[in-house]
Amino acid sequence: MPATEKILLEMFEVIEGRKTADPETSYTARLFAKGTQKIAQKFGEESIEAVVAAVSESQERLIRESADVLYHLLVMWADRGIKPTLVWDELEKRFGTSGLAVKEARKKSGG
Repeated sequence: MPATEKILLEMFEVIEGRKTADPETSYTARLFAKGTQKIAQKFGEESIEAVVAAVSESQERLIRESADVLYHLLVMWADRGIKPTLVWDELEKRFGTSGLAVKEARKKSGG
C-alpha cells in the first residue's frame, strides 16, 4: 500500500476511535459532539483557507491548509459512515475517463 494511502487510512482509524473520546481532551471528539453541521462547516472553512493560500500565500501555507482540509474531510467521512476505500473505489472507476465525460454522465443521471 502506498505511504500516502496508508497515512490517510491510519488517520481515519484514529479519527473513528475519537468518536467516543472525551470532547474536553480531543478536538476530534469535540467536532463529533457538535454534529454533522459543525463538521461540514469546519470542512468548508478549511477549504476556503486552502483556496486563499493557493491564490495569495506561500506554498508552505497551502501545504498546511491542505493537510487541514484532508483531516476535516476524513472527520466528515467518519461522521457519515463513509470509509476511505469507498472513495478510492469511486476514483478508480473514474480513472482513465475524461472529466468532461464524468460531468456529462452526472447531468444525465441527475446527480
